[in-house]
Amino acid sequence: MAEVKLAVETRTEFGKGAARRIRRESKVPAVVYGHGAEPVHVTVPGHELMMALKTSNVLLAIELNGKNELVIPKAVQRDPLKGFLEHVDLLLVKRGEKVQVEVPVLAEGDLAPGQFLLEYVLNSLPVEAEATHIPEQLTVSVAGLEAGASIEAKDIKLPNGVSLAVEPDAVVIQVLAAQAEEAPAEGAAEEGASEEG
Repeated sequence: MAEVKLAVETRTEFGKGAARRIRRESKVPAVVYGHGAEPVHVTVPGHELMMALKTSNVLLAIELNGKNELVIPKAVQRDPLKGFLEHVDLLLVKRGEKVQVEVPVLAEGDLAPGQFLLEYVLNSLPVEAEATHIPEQLTVSVAGLEAGASIEAKDIKLPNGVSLAVEPDAVVIQVLAAQAEEAPAEGAAEEGASEEG
């Protein structure tokens, strides 16, 4: 997993007014916490952070109080209408340290022939992994599965050093039979046409 370097600045202003001023400068208010240290309020460049967050569980390298630190995003708040970043919580991590994160699950392959639907019960799988080796996604094959089939957490192959942080029999994906839609009655439209003449 690649590290993304981000420049952060500590901030001393708090509250809605301060947060609005920070966002007007194309920056995002954030809090860095973890390892028993006092939380540190910072600002992060908005565009760079938005690009970094395109990778799930991205590892960010920041300079904080003169020290190089590693952080991962733990909570990201976005504006519900416009989608811009409002606030981010960043968790301090160390190389070799295990962290619990949620990794997106991606299904690949074609279901068995027929009218079947794939339902994600869990879009992402809670796992424990070394902070510097968090997988970007977990891929599972659904090739040939029919209605009633399901994939449980224990069925998903995890990379070395990654372990489940959820019950092994938790259903992640299941296959459902598609509901057939009723066709509209055809006779009603034809009756009107045959009376002309």
